[in-house]
Amino acid sequence: MEDRLNIPPTKSALLEMQSRVAFLYEGYRLLERKRELLTRLVYEKLAEYKAMKHKAQHSLKTAYDSLSITQMRMGSSRIRQLALGMPPGVEGSILPRRNMGVQYPSVTIKKLPLQPVGILGTDASLDETRLKLTEMAEKMALLSEVETALRRLLEEQRKTQKRVNALKYNVIPRFERTIKFIRDSLEEEERNTLFQIKVLLEQ
Repeated sequence: MEDRLNIPPTKSALLEMQSRVAFLYEGYRLLERKRELLTRLVYEKLAEYKAMKHKAQHSLKTAYDSLSITQMRMGSSRIRQLALGMPPGVEGSILPRRNMGVQYPSVTIKKLPLQPVGILGTDASLDETRLKLTEMAEKMALLSEVETALRRLLEEQRKTQKRVNALKYNVIPRFERTIKFIRDSLEEEERNTLFQIKVLLEQ
């Protein structure tokens, strides 16, 4: 990689480089601010994810414990028969949501009232199991929303960090070295011109 940009040492080039460096510093400042905000959002989502994961795991265990009891009382084949024609217990919708330029899904879950099923060959634990499975579905859907948001925020944070590092350690230093080279070249040229004028005056 070159130590500086291949720019001719002219005054117009110097002015252009100074303008571009000012623009790069402004971009660096905005990206650094974005990185800080993304980091804060990631920590907030991480705390939310941990809490939601704990709730989802508890709901999952409770639902499967209840399902095990119903399975022992009714049998697997009867549960499968009822499940085929059973109406859904939840209704969901997914809409796009955007934060700090990061898009992720916003999940809305609505619990539906339990619809009656055939009485013959059923057990009282069936309704309890249906309620527990509905709660589990709600918790898992909300967990997936938080997990997706956290993953995408982390990806954007990494990208932003790379851009910040590239500007700070690569792009801006190269421009500054180029500006220094142009200034040094112009000063050297000016000294040479003054020296030649002095020589001409002394003749």
